[in-house]
Amino acid sequence: MFIRAKRLKALITVLAMTGIGSLFYVVALMPRSELPEGIVSGNGRTEATDVDITTKFGGRLESVLAKEGDEVKISQILAQFDTRELHSQLRRARAEVRRTRQERRVATAVIAQRESELSLAEKDMRRSAQLYENDSIALEKLERDETAVETARATLTAARAQLSNVDAAIEAAIANTELIKTQIDDSVLRSPIRGRVLYRLAEPGEVLPAGGKVLTVLDPTDMYMTLFLPTQDATRVGIGVEARILFDGLTDQVIPAKVSFVAPRAQFTPKEVETRTEREKLAFRIKVKLDSEFLYAHATLAKAGIPGVAYIRVDPNAKWPQNLQPKESTQQRQ
Repeated sequence: MFIRAKRLKALITVLAMTGIGSLFYVVALMPRSELPEGIVSGNGRTEATDVDITTKFGGRLESVLAKEGDEVKISQILAQFDTRELHSQLRRARAEVRRTRQERRVATAVIAQRESELSLAEKDMRRSAQLYENDSIALEKLERDETAVETARATLTAARAQLSNVDAAIEAAIANTELIKTQIDDSVLRSPIRGRVLYRLAEPGEVLPAGGKVLTVLDPTDMYMTLFLPTQDATRVGIGVEARILFDGLTDQVIPAKVSFVAPRAQFTPKEVETRTEREKLAFRIKVKLDSEFLYAHATLAKAGIPGVAYIRVDPNAKWPQNLQPKESTQQRQ
């Protein structure tokens, strides 16, 4: 009797476990509750705009003023390159500007001298012409004076051409000076956006080529989620349509968003992306941009790479369900 009771107890336990397992299996196979008409959804991961802070010219990195995770402001200095050689080149270029300007003063004086010589030669020629008409001088003297005038004119033309060359040299020297100044300015790397340092890719003392990366800055207020919707849902989605996003693990925080991009063509659904109708072979890529003001107020909440679900209201008259109603933050109430 004792053995039979024990076997019966074991059988009841097995049946109970089988029943519980069947219940979970049935629940797992039950379809999820449908969204209200006019609202569609899709899975995705958040992505953020990042900017590589690179050097325009090659050089030795002198200092890096930001670490990974630091928040930076627009135009904040992030890194600086060694500019001692550039400053030497700048002094040389400025000296070249002064030298060419001095040459211009000399060329201007030469032109004035050649103009005086031409004026004197023309006077001598006119005097010789009058004397020749009166048979007071020989033709040879008049011809010499005429040749002197032509020579003076040619010399003046050459002097003026020299002045033009000097002016061009001055412009080239000034342009070289400005170029070196630009290189010095570009040796100081500043943040073009307000964001957070994602990667620090170089250290002081390293010699980087032109285009070498020093830092990567992430803009936490410019985030979006990419998802794929089947054709029957995507055709109802337009640019600027209101959306809501729920992150995995943060289902109590509703993030406002708007559709910022709809692919003009369908494509095969990626294997890692699920759609509401898994039998669909083609889907449209959709980008949903998270609200910038919300991200600015909750800078530590949204991070790149977090998976979640985006809900898009394709019908402006559709009402958001209770779980997708945004909750007023403490900052907003204040």
